Amino acid sequence: MHVAVGSTNPVKVEAVERTLSRYEPSVVAVAVDSGVPEQPWSIPETVRGAETRSHRALEATDANYGIGLEGGVADLEGVPGLSLVMWAAVTDGRRLERGSGPSIRLPDRVASRLDAGEELGPVMDDLLGTSGVAKTEGAAGVLTDGLTDRTSALSQAVACAFGPFQVPYYD
Repeated sequence: MHVAVGSTNPVKVEAVERTLSRYEPSVVAVAVDSGVPEQPWSIPETVRGAETRSHRALEATDANYGIGLEGGVADLEGVPGLSLVMWAAVTDGRRLERGSGPSIRLPDRVASRLDAGEELGPVMDDLLGTSGVAKTEGAAGVLTDGLTDRTSALSQAVACAFGPFQVPYYD
């Protein structure tokens, strides 16, 4: 199985490799534009970014599947505050499937900076005094005290989007 990931972010590539390891895939990272702002601001915008990445990754390669991963923030109905959300999209060129990872409420001081136009990765780096948190444990890891991390959270989204291609229940 040959898989193209619509990102060169090592966390996103590792999420795909880890999730699909039982299939022993050949995974290639492809730099593509998501077609959405750097900081997606809703579930539809985050999903659209993942879909675009999956299509563009597949089109740029001879892979069997294109996989797009996108993190964003959203106001979730019935849930207070602003939440971090993660979505994956998988396409084989004929079908497109989507799946989400976990969500977590962002601290108010982070949410207010995002409301002011900043992006989550740099805000988290500033809060932590680090550089490149989005390429390591991510906000998911920091805000759960390591109970999960960005790779694991994105892996769940990949599993939920890729699974329908592997079982007969979606025909």
